[in-house]
Amino acid sequence: MEIREFRYPDDLSRVQQLWRSIEKGVNLGRSDQPGEIEKKLARDPELFLVAQEGDAIIGTVIGGYDGRRGLVYHLAVAAGNRGKGLGARLMDMLEARLRAKGCIRCYLLVTTDNLEAMQFYEKHGWERMDFVVPYAKDLD
Repeated sequence: MEIREFRYPDDLSRVQQLWRSIEKGVNLGRSDQPGEIEKKLARDPELFLVAQEGDAIIGTVIGGYDGRRGLVYHLAVAAGNRGKGLGARLMDMLEARLRAKGCIRCYLLVTTDNLEAMQFYEKHGWERMDFVVPYAKDLD
């Protein structure tokens, strides 16, 4: 098993297939379309990681950094590969890369029905923020 940077367009269909297979927590939207993925890669390709075993993509994580704060998207591990530390390895690599860019604080969003993800993140040092309410607005 190898963890490496995402390769566009070679990895796209396998990564999207993995995301669609996740039972809860990975909600695909307009930002997951090919053109939007290209925009993300133009900014910081080193923050989009995949775990590959043979020809299969078995894990992903995407990070973003705006120069002030980091954000984590789409941590996903294929069902048959969970509980083996792969999610933690992906997050550790992403966090190290964010730190190297100068990021001192990072955020992520977890769907309210995804208790397993909440437990995972809390186990790995992430703190739940009950004092904020997320908002979103489509600009296009």
